[in-house]
Amino acid sequence: MRTKIVAGNWKMNNDINSSITLINDIKNGLAQKELNVKVVICPPFTSLSIASELIKNTPIKLGAQNMYFEKSGAFTGEISPLMLKSVGCEYVILGHSERRTIFGETNQLINKKIKSAVDNGLKPIFCIGETLEERELGKTFEVVETQIREGLQGISETELSDLIIAYEPVWAIGTGKNATPEQAEEVHLFIRDLISKIYSQKFAENLIIQYGGSVKPENSKDLMSKPNIDGALVGGACLIADSFIKIIESAQ
Repeated sequence: MRTKIVAGNWKMNNDINSSITLINDIKNGLAQKELNVKVVICPPFTSLSIASELIKNTPIKLGAQNMYFEKSGAFTGEISPLMLKSVGCEYVILGHSERRTIFGETNQLINKKIKSAVDNGLKPIFCIGETLEERELGKTFEVVETQIREGLQGISETELSDLIIAYEPVWAIGTGKNATPEQAEEVHLFIRDLISKIYSQKFAENLIIQYGGSVKPENSKDLMSKPNIDGALVGGACLIADSFIKIIESAQ
């Protein structure tokens, strides 16, 4: 049986002081709970080091929001997988729609990042999803398939043993709208079937596929009750400790 994973993507929010407050509030809120859900927080780069210290000896794991595919070099402003490892990161979000649409990241660049992440011992949370225009044109499955095939091209099943896919319909990110549980489940099932064709049935059955896109305490239980939805990649709701904890509880 797959273990659900709830990850919080803080995006460009929280300085050092507010990061400390939020992490302590999450820790305190989870302290007396027996978790059968994995919890990951993904603060901005500037808070990773202090976050790593604060979550020691807790069940909370650390992730980053992005990385470059090279280990070092003249890449001003970029962060390498080795740097993320050095501050205690276990996970890294790659291919988020905001990286694709705002910063122009292509499937080919994301493919290099995923390859670099797994080569350097990081667990990628690989984001995919269609825009509202693409959904209205009936291209959801076409877009998702292209993103998966090109994003994972040339990377073996063995290398992807720790892969997580996060389906995030772009039209539901930060808009207050979210896919219905039925819409989300339909795409999650499509993803699992596609992965079984590209790799193997066993690999597909064990693959964690999260849902993201305006996940809130009010809708998280219905979403994560679906058989192919294995947790959530949470945006705005993870910036309030009580809200994030309620989503984690709904995944139990």
